Amino acid sequence: MVFESTAKMYEVLGELFNKLLEDPSVGPKYREANIVIKFNIHDPEGYIWLTNDGQVICGEADYKPTIEMSLSGDSCHQFWLQQLKLPQALAKGLIKAKGPMPKVLNLLPMLKPAYEAYPEVSQKHGIKM
Repeated sequence: MVFESTAKMYEVLGELFNKLLEDPSVGPKYREANIVIKFNIHDPEGYIWLTNDGQVICGEADYKPTIEMSLSGDSCHQFWLQQLKLPQALAKGLIKAKGPMPKVLNLLPMLKPAYEAYPEVSQKHGIKM
């Protein structure tokens, strides 16, 4: 397991998603989309929410998700390192998505700053590449 604990996963991914939603090319577009994304992560267990007003919440929250993504912590790590592409991950069942898929796919171009930031964020937190 890449993330040794839920707390470590929240540290790393929480920082990554905050950087992403603070990015001037992403944050306003994300808020404009008016969606709530819930990540159900296992190995380790946890939840990360991206709210429609641009907040990142690690843990349980009382929102109705527009899109729910279920995946392992390792798949999440590989995705942000671009070793796992969303279409293949969905086809192989490594990532399960519930909700309107066009909205999910429309978000993909916004992920570039996160792809760029993830190696630095994960190394800063001692995650092996």
